Amino acid sequence: MISAAYWAPGWQRLRRGQLGAGWMVVAALFFGLMGLFVKLGARHFSSTELVFWRTAFGTLTLGVAACWRRERFVTPHLRYHVQRGLIGYTSLLLYFYAIAHLPLSTAVTLNYTSPLFLALLSVIVLRERLSTRALAGLALGFVGVVLLLRPTLSGERWEAGLLGLGSGLLAGWSYLHVRELGKLGEPEWRVVFYFALISTLGGAILMQFDLWHAVTLSNVWLLLGLGATATVAQLTMTRAYKVGRKLVAANLSYLTVVFSTLLGVLVWQDGLTVVSVMAMLLIVISGILASRR
Repeated sequence: MISAAYWAPGWQRLRRGQLGAGWMVVAALFFGLMGLFVKLGARHFSSTELVFWRTAFGTLTLGVAACWRRERFVTPHLRYHVQRGLIGYTSLLLYFYAIAHLPLSTAVTLNYTSPLFLALLSVIVLRERLSTRALAGLALGFVGVVLLLRPTLSGERWEAGLLGLGSGLLAGWSYLHVRELGKLGEPEWRVVFYFALISTLGGAILMQFDLWHAVTLSNVWLLLGLGATATVAQLTMTRAYKVGRKLVAANLSYLTVVFSTLLGVLVWQDGLTVVSVMAMLLIVISGILASRR
């Protein structure tokens, strides 16, 4: 029998918030909840509006926190931030659109093809060489994508399926810029802040050509929930990579797919076929293999 003393060190670390890579479990849960608020909010707001409110909340929160800590907003790498921000913003637009028009689990899984595209872009742009394991991961991943998209492409939601896959491609491209900013010594908070700021400005510009929907007492909770869950997810994800083992954190991030699938079943009674479950597993396994290149 295992004594209470055996569990004491781990429990004490948990109480002190010393979760290490375990912070990614918290991040995955909140990313799943973010998808829930996006799908619920799509009944009242357009995808462009939802992205605007999500990033505006993050810009305000991170900006106030940075001012409180007396951080410097000036950066010598503004061009890289703008490039990352524009690519990431477009990815987020496509992702939110896919969530609004596809089952939550499908949209999230398509977005989580980003490690596959990151591996490919690392070869094409940075001339990196992939290991046999990473190549196997890419092959598995794209088999999974074909299996997952086949029913979507043969139905009426093929456009949403392709845009969801596009969100994964652009997310991988965005992460490539995040890697380069990290190598340049840019602090993590500034990378996240400029992404949120550029996305908010982009959303404000796009919304000049669209219709703003009224924010009322009956729907404001959706926007607050979206902003809060997204910000908590972003911060805990950043902490997981900062204080935990990066490879473990990257693998745990795929719990978002699990949480999103459970939420889809519980809230919308989304049906899961054997083929779709196999496809999701292939994409998750391939992402883990590709991240170990």
